[in-house]
Amino acid sequence: MAAEHSPEQPLWQPSAERQARSHLYRFMECLRARQGREFKDYAELHQWSIEEPDRFWFEVAHFTHVLADWADAPVLQHGERLPGAKWFPGARLNYAENLLRHDDDHPALIACDEQGHERTLSHRQLRQEVARIAAGMRAAGLQPGDRVAAFLPNLAETVVAMLAASSIGAIWSSCSPDFGLRGVIDRFGQIEPTMLLAVDGYRYAGKRIDSRAAVQNMLTELPSVRQVLIIPLLEPAAELDSWIESLSNDGRQSIAWQNFGNAQAKLEFNRLPFDHPLFILYSSGTTGVPKCIVHAAGGALLMHLKEHQLHADLHRDDRLFYFTTCGWMMWNWLVSALASGATLVLFDGSPFHPDEGVLWRMAESLGVTHFGTSPKYLASLEKADFHPAQEAALPALRMLLSTGSPLPASSFHFVYESIKRDVHLASISGGTDLLGCFIIGNPLAPVYAGELQCAALGMAVDVVDADGQSLPPGEKGELVCRQSFPSVPLGFWNDTDGTRLHRAYFARYPGLWHHGDYAERTVHGGFLIHGRSDAVLNPGGVRIGTAEIYRVVDTLPEILESVCVGQRWEDDVRVVLFVKLRPGLALNDSLQATIRQSIREQTSPRHVPSKILAVNDIPRTLSGKIVELAVSDVIHGRVVARTDALANPAALEEFRNRPELAS
Repeated sequence: MAAEHSPEQPLWQPSAERQARSHLYRFMECLRARQGREFKDYAELHQWSIEEPDRFWFEVAHFTHVLADWADAPVLQHGERLPGAKWFPGARLNYAENLLRHDDDHPALIACDEQGHERTLSHRQLRQEVARIAAGMRAAGLQPGDRVAAFLPNLAETVVAMLAASSIGAIWSSCSPDFGLRGVIDRFGQIEPTMLLAVDGYRYAGKRIDSRAAVQNMLTELPSVRQVLIIPLLEPAAELDSWIESLSNDGRQSIAWQNFGNAQAKLEFNRLPFDHPLFILYSSGTTGVPKCIVHAAGGALLMHLKEHQLHADLHRDDRLFYFTTCGWMMWNWLVSALASGATLVLFDGSPFHPDEGVLWRMAESLGVTHFGTSPKYLASLEKADFHPAQEAALPALRMLLSTGSPLPASSFHFVYESIKRDVHLASISGGTDLLGCFIIGNPLAPVYAGELQCAALGMAVDVVDADGQSLPPGEKGELVCRQSFPSVPLGFWNDTDGTRLHRAYFARYPGLWHHGDYAERTVHGGFLIHGRSDAVLNPGGVRIGTAEIYRVVDTLPEILESVCVGQRWEDDVRVVLFVKLRPGLALNDSLQATIRQSIREQTSPRHVPSKILAVNDIPRTLSGKIVELAVSDVIHGRVVARTDALANPAALEEFRNRPELAS
């Protein structure tokens, strides 16, 4: 149980020396010299960044040394329009060129797996590999705007292939090989890729999982693919020759990774407009076919440079690790750190194999300075009574990032008590939609339990009521952004008139980006996220964010996971809580009483569930997010539209026709 701690007392504060060494402090000094602007604190800097967004983003590009042809044109056209604003309309750049700007023996990436294997590529070696693969792509006829689809784990080769494609101006899109076949086709089938990269299989939790049949079946439904590039991961390349050759038919060619390209090739970069498409990412697809979200090269680059340097304080000698797959936007975010010169630490496999210490031993041996993960992972460590500080020495670790869902206050305490006391813990929030963050860390400010530190620079974040009016700190409402930013998506693939894009983000509050989070400001200038707006409970007309309940329930040692939904009942809504218990435990009257008492004491009587029911599993998306809407559909007898978007669709059956919900 976490020690008692006043919510007004910070858990961590940066030292004056640490603040002075930060990129953010240096950025403010540069603004003083270049703009003649003095900022007494972060709040003043943020206000300027949204009052003069053109100047702010220009200064970010200058400070982070973006490589581009800058035309004599305004930074921002149609600046009041959201959507519709156009950033750096005269600029031309190449994303890969900015990530491959270094040509030396400094480590660019270290690829690790659960078996303890490590492979290091220097910046020079990375450039050579990208040049080789890009030459092969050009020889295969790949053109700017063509789509390259990757069915790959988090490998060094995945990074190489993405950079090679973007050096040409092709559009990159990736799925993790743990996605089911239908989930992959639902994504790649919409964008009609010219090239497919895949593996013969992968390892997870000590198991070998063969992907060859999935790749063959995939190709039968992707007739647009003309070139297949196979990375042998489970079997020696020679043993796969006949299978790789069998993938060539109807004019389609297939080849093994090691035989592709030209080892003597030189790097070439095609500089294209700032808003040239770079990535296609996907919505979760739990309510329909996944939306294909198109992001621009310039927007992604500038957003990530700002977040890495000004908010995460990432320096050239730092090593950034984020536990992610290639099916989550955090992979794109991680790889972009090459533009800041930092070393990427990639990990492929289970974070709990052979035991809970695998990632922390890796962090110790490699000197990881920035460790990224999810609230679920941290909660799992806490539930397992695993204390990383007892497993590994982490003197290099300066920052721990968490995203994917709200991080409860209990996990903040766990980090400082069981991982490291002197570490900057940043719970960050944004998403695939913007390929970045609305709310983020601040290296100059203290950390308070349960709070996200600040609105990101250049992001006009607000919390509003039903009429779009700003709410004061302490009042809950909808999270919005009031003005444009460089990584507003270009659109959805094949949404030619922008109708679906408008419906997704701009229909509820015209002129504002509606993010779909239920949030509130804090008196410290930070934020609390109470869950997704579409999952907000409404018993007796009182709006309750599900994260408010999870923050309490997740601290109870008997409960591993939970999902909370509202059930229509007697012309109202009642709160129903499903819990996954530790093995060997039963949901008896005593435990139910403990759950209810804890929720009542730490929230309000309105939050107390009317029903608490036990389940063996909690359904999640392929990226690990709890699917409250799917559970709600099941208990109300509605059809769940896209069960293939779930990592564990069979878990939904435990919620169907529960007799306890009939009374």
